[in-house]
Amino acid sequence: MSLKQSYTLIAPLYDIFVAAATRGLRKRSLAVLPADAPRDVLLLGVGTGLDLPHLPPQHRYVGLDLTAAMLKQARPRAAALDCALLRGDAQHLPFRAASFDSVILHLILTVVPEPTFCIAEVARVLRPGGQVLILDKFLRPGEGGWKRWLNPVTRRTATRLDVVFEEVMESAGDLQVTSNEPLLAGGWFRQIQLEKPTS
Repeated sequence: MSLKQSYTLIAPLYDIFVAAATRGLRKRSLAVLPADAPRDVLLLGVGTGLDLPHLPPQHRYVGLDLTAAMLKQARPRAAALDCALLRGDAQHLPFRAASFDSVILHLILTVVPEPTFCIAEVARVLRPGGQVLILDKFLRPGEGGWKRWLNPVTRRTATRLDVVFEEVMESAGDLQVTSNEPLLAGGWFRQIQLEKPTS
């Protein structure tokens, strides 16, 4: 089963399992999104739109997801914002270089088959001085155990369990880590901020 197929099936039930468990984490991550002048903000893997209620209203948003079923769930949450919802692949973004001031990657780098492609695309579409907000689960370099053992099953239906952030960053171009905080599950879940230098 492909990810598109599995997330089409999961879409009607996604919020039941994910919304409450991630609400606080999402709010914490999005609290650092600048609330000054309007910005162009890209939400990759917008899913059912669980981030949307926590976003400042003055920005212009684009939410991209692989499946129409997830975007259908997101539409009511997007109605209060200047937000376009598009279907597309986070590994091959349909945007010109330097199109966005901020990119939000919540629970997407460990879902896409090739997170290195995704982060490289983020670096391409981000403007100089722009920020990337990441909320996800990452292995430590060299870590093994049950997560790697289960990964061949979970990666085909919902999420990868074997992604090492430091390895992903090897494809991030000139993006720089400005914050990397451990959150839940002994630091498995992390809140990370990246920035693109202005020169």
